[in-house]
Amino acid sequence: MTRKSIFDWFGEKIEPGQVRNVHLAVGESYSGMTVDIQIHVRRAKEDGPVVFVTGALHGDEINGCGAIRQLIQDEELQVKRGAVVLIPVLNPPAFDRHSRYLPDRRDLNRSFPGFVDGSLASRMAFTIFNEIVMRCDYGIDLHTASVRRTNYPTIRGDLAHAQVHRLAEAFGTEIIVNNKGPKGSFRREACRAGCPTIIMEGGEVWKVEPGIVETAVRGIKNVLRELHMLEGRIESPAYQIVIERSKWIRAERGGFLDFHIKPGDIVKKDQAIATSSTILGEDQKTLYAPFNGVVMGMTSLPSMSPGEPICNLGKLPKKYSPDKLARLRAREGGLEQQVLDDLGTNVLVTEPPESVVE
Repeated sequence: MTRKSIFDWFGEKIEPGQVRNVHLAVGESYSGMTVDIQIHVRRAKEDGPVVFVTGALHGDEINGCGAIRQLIQDEELQVKRGAVVLIPVLNPPAFDRHSRYLPDRRDLNRSFPGFVDGSLASRMAFTIFNEIVMRCDYGIDLHTASVRRTNYPTIRGDLAHAQVHRLAEAFGTEIIVNNKGPKGSFRREACRAGCPTIIMEGGEVWKVEPGIVETAVRGIKNVLRELHMLEGRIESPAYQIVIERSKWIRAERGGFLDFHIKPGDIVKKDQAIATSSTILGEDQKTLYAPFNGVVMGMTSLPSMSPGEPICNLGKLPKKYSPDKLARLRAREGGLEQQVLDDLGTNVLVTEPPESVVE
């Protein structure tokens, strides 16, 4: 695929120092109306990298939409070189339906790079890939957990790619998850096409959460500063950890859960995670952490059937002490602690039964 210029958008020129809103047609509705992606482009007077930032690739994941809208309305976001391409809603048909999926029931984030004559999802993916990704040098894609779950903010990317590693560290979350992403996913295929791309996961669907938005805005500005596109210093957390392995802790029995952890918690091996019981509180069963880890995501729904996921536990490398990490975070007392406290209000956290307390 041939790299295109972001400054010539279907005959609309974006001159040095100019800020423009443009539209990209990606399909038609059932009534035959054109479906457009709305795009905000800020071009500096000096040439440099072109970075896209996208939200609502899954239409119900709107924390990213809130963060990008905040950046668009920030008059102090003065790009000194290159250009930023801000796209609050990448998937308008799903966004309009408050749904993860397109009307054809396909996941757009499994459809890249797409085909010009394929399914609805494939055609949209093809247009997005050729008209956005192929005009950019770097990408940041903002996501949340899926329905009935919440995620502590993490960056995910293929750290074997040097430029992806650079962006992931600069973004400035405590937790970085090293993986390529699923086949057909936006960031995996963008990287393959020569546009290093990372994703942020944070928060819940159908919400714009202040701490998640602040984390995303800070991280995007950090990346722009790393690329020498924005003035100011990079804001980093007290520590950063690369997670190479994670495990979903699943319910062993049906019933109602008492949570003993919240999103972002640092846990020790054999620490109580959750206790299930009947609706009347009988026949209790407690689940434990299989290793030292961090709660990267968890369910927000306490009623469970056997095998359903409770929390996604990222395994801490051996060199990290859970106690030391918890102390560092508490001593920092910054955005990370704020997000930890905010996300903790979405679940009821209790002490484990006396029989399992150490």
